[in-house]
Amino acid sequence: MKWSFVSSLTLILLLLLVNIAHADHDKVYVAIDHAPPYSVITYEGDVSGLIIDILTQLQPYAERGYKIEPVPCPFSRCLRMLIQGEVDVLGGLIRTPKRDNLIRFVTPAYMALPSSFVFYAKQSSSIVVNNYADLKNKRIAVMRGGVYFTKFNEDRSLNKVAVPSERVAVDLLLKGRVDLVIAVEDTAEVAMSVLEQPTSKLKKVAYRYTNTIYGHMAFSKAFAKTTVAKQLMQGMVDIAQQGTLDKVIAPYHLPAIPKRLLPESP
Repeated sequence: MKWSFVSSLTLILLLLLVNIAHADHDKVYVAIDHAPPYSVITYEGDVSGLIIDILTQLQPYAERGYKIEPVPCPFSRCLRMLIQGEVDVLGGLIRTPKRDNLIRFVTPAYMALPSSFVFYAKQSSSIVVNNYADLKNKRIAVMRGGVYFTKFNEDRSLNKVAVPSERVAVDLLLKGRVDLVIAVEDTAEVAMSVLEQPTSKLKKVAYRYTNTIYGHMAFSKAFAKTTVAKQLMQGMVDIAQQGTLDKVIAPYHLPAIPKRLLPESP
């Protein structure tokens, strides 16, 4: 009798845990930072963006379905919340070995920008940067929690000033509180235009780092273990192979996903 009671109680607890887990899957919490044109948070609090479009496209792959719950936040907070498991998904992340230990990247990447990391200076400044060595002793605004190219990321000799957003970075540059701002060339001026910042008062220095920049969707480690996350990962592969993902990203003027990034069809 005692064994039967314990077993029944254990079964009830297990069922409760399963029900709680399924309830959690009914909503997918997506961290969204204001980074136009790829994600936009209006003054009214409305949220839109590419990562939401992708998750909407992936909804049929989740057997139980889910509701997308946007969580607006500055980028550094978005990333921290993802690492801590307070949100499930964040988009547009550059993959690094350090981040691989903290979160789960979804493949393939949905952004593959053949672009450059460039450095902006104030138009009226006399700053000259012709090569990487010229970055020394310059105050460089970087996104808090952001990553760029490996040499720059790992260089502790540079004076990097962490800021919460690109808007703040440009504002500090115009006020003379930093000397340079690093940004992705293909997206920076679009973002500054949307944010109504005076690009005419900025100039790009000569030095740049050119490479293909990959942006991934990433899951928190806790969410990545769930059934719905595994279904979404498979769905991402499917829509990429079918060409559907290219159609989703096309309105954002992103290039098609390179074939070399796609896994071979079974």
